[in-house]
Amino acid sequence: MGYQPIENYGIIGNMRTVALVGMNGSIDWYCSPHFDSPSVFGAILDDEKGGRFQIVPVAERVKSRQFYWPSTNILVTRFLHEDGITELEDFMPVGLPPDSKWYHHLYRRIRCVRGTVKIRMVCRPAFDYGRVAHEVKLQPHGATFVAGKQSLHLCCGQTLRRGEDGSVVAEVVLEEGKSQVFTLSDEQAGGDVPCPASEEEGEELFQQTVKFWHRWLSKCTYKGRWRERVERSALVLKLLTFDPTGAIIAAPTTSLPEVIGGPRNWDYRYTWLRDAAFTVYAFVRIGFTEEAAGFVKWMQDYPAKNTPATEKIPAMFSIYGASELPEQELKHWEGYKKSGPVRIGNAAYKQFQSDVYGEVLDSLYLYNKYVLPIGYDFWTRIRHRLDWVCEKWKEPDEGIWEMRNRAEHFVYSKLMNWVALDRGVRLADKRSLPADRERWIGERDKIYEEVMTKGWNEKRRAFTQFYGSEDLDASVLIMPLVFFMTPSDPRMVSTIKAIMKSPKEGGLVSDGLVYRYPPDPRVDGLPGEEGTFNMCSFWLVEAMTRAGMADPEMLDQARLLFERMLGYSNHLGLYAEQTSWRGEALGNFPQAFTHLALISAAFNLDRNLDGKKIVS
Repeated sequence: MGYQPIENYGIIGNMRTVALVGMNGSIDWYCSPHFDSPSVFGAILDDEKGGRFQIVPVAERVKSRQFYWPSTNILVTRFLHEDGITELEDFMPVGLPPDSKWYHHLYRRIRCVRGTVKIRMVCRPAFDYGRVAHEVKLQPHGATFVAGKQSLHLCCGQTLRRGEDGSVVAEVVLEEGKSQVFTLSDEQAGGDVPCPASEEEGEELFQQTVKFWHRWLSKCTYKGRWRERVERSALVLKLLTFDPTGAIIAAPTTSLPEVIGGPRNWDYRYTWLRDAAFTVYAFVRIGFTEEAAGFVKWMQDYPAKNTPATEKIPAMFSIYGASELPEQELKHWEGYKKSGPVRIGNAAYKQFQSDVYGEVLDSLYLYNKYVLPIGYDFWTRIRHRLDWVCEKWKEPDEGIWEMRNRAEHFVYSKLMNWVALDRGVRLADKRSLPADRERWIGERDKIYEEVMTKGWNEKRRAFTQFYGSEDLDASVLIMPLVFFMTPSDPRMVSTIKAIMKSPKEGGLVSDGLVYRYPPDPRVDGLPGEEGTFNMCSFWLVEAMTRAGMADPEMLDQARLLFERMLGYSNHLGLYAEQTSWRGEALGNFPQAFTHLALISAAFNLDRNLDGKKIVS
């Protein structure tokens, strides 16, 4: 069939797992029952062997369009051709009792809107990343796919026939106004094949799901210029939360390449403390406090309890709190557009990434300020961590970009160690909590002075990637965002201007898109030039927005850059991790980092344009 562009996909989910649905009506990525479970459909990573679930009209010259049912995560794909028009509705039911069987269902309904249309359904799973063969059992109203102890039940109320390579096929003629429902459920739905959803039951599930998303989105307090984009980003972030534990994953996919044909392919289906803490900031900013509370509870139940205070906190965990995520390659899959290797697990869990203390403490500070006060027992564990930061901040680490070729004294890591101690002091003072204030303040101030002396490169007139480096790094754009320094400080303004130059001039910006560091293999030791990093582009917007409080021209530039970035989303307002020099999506999709940075940039850009003070 061939690979679709990454940006051709939409996402549906139920806060337990997701599915990626292409504009051709094909589900090409779906892990069951959870985000980090083995895939059942993985055609996005191997077009021939990955498995897919496609519903599409049988016609030539079919045009397709996609949109979300307003203010929901229900995806609608419209097919337009000479025989008529059909609409495919895809969603996973939500807003139901926790033990509802429908949480294990993927729901697809195709309707004939105009004319008379023949549609074709092909379902070919590939269990356990295509490593386990399955058998097919046909039933009067569907089929069951059995692979060892795992099974999938496909129900449609139609007679199915066996296809090639363990698939089942159905062809149905729909007249105008008629529809056909398909449901897919995993093995937890029960031992017997569930009856197909009736039209009435399916409509009830649809309406319940619509109401759930409308109720949830009604809590959003953002009413600014880019309300629709902010709400779509919030809906994406909600899909990336794991409701049973409160964990927040970085992205729902693995191994979508940062370089086509290259090896920069990583598994992001886990909870990075850094990414999740930033997501808490975005949620709190626009009124979603329950998600922030859920994540803090997850931190207390898992990372805080499972990691001794005398050891480093791993940068990432599984959705159930496992801190070891061994990395392996799936050699039998070719990868997206032959961009191997395909990896599951992530060896970065072994790394020392000291910046995570800053992001986590910042999120806890905001939680304490806007959601609920921090309890004493949790504060005791926080105190131990801050004492640990006082002892370890001088050590090199692998940094926010998870360098696999070396450790350095990264400026961003030192900065976030400063944030950790600063927020710890603020928390203690806000609540009059017991703390070693003198030590924390002393070490915090030492970090500040060191960053200003060793992190600043006089030749470049900018803060650079690590001590002694002449390379720029977009991560330092966060300095004014975390109130390390005033956004109008001459050093910060000079750094922004240096970054805004093109890579040929030593900068990091190309048409408003920002590389996270110089696009040169020598920097991270990996071959191939990756794309621009979408989160960094929004960080630049926000840094310029804050500097615009003293320089109206920079504020105008920030707004223009923001509008340009909006033009790089896909047709649904979704972003991958990176954007190629040709404007194509690269990396895992959709990416929490990008969407949370969009929310923050929109929030603060609005406030500045309205002449309001930007708050912490």
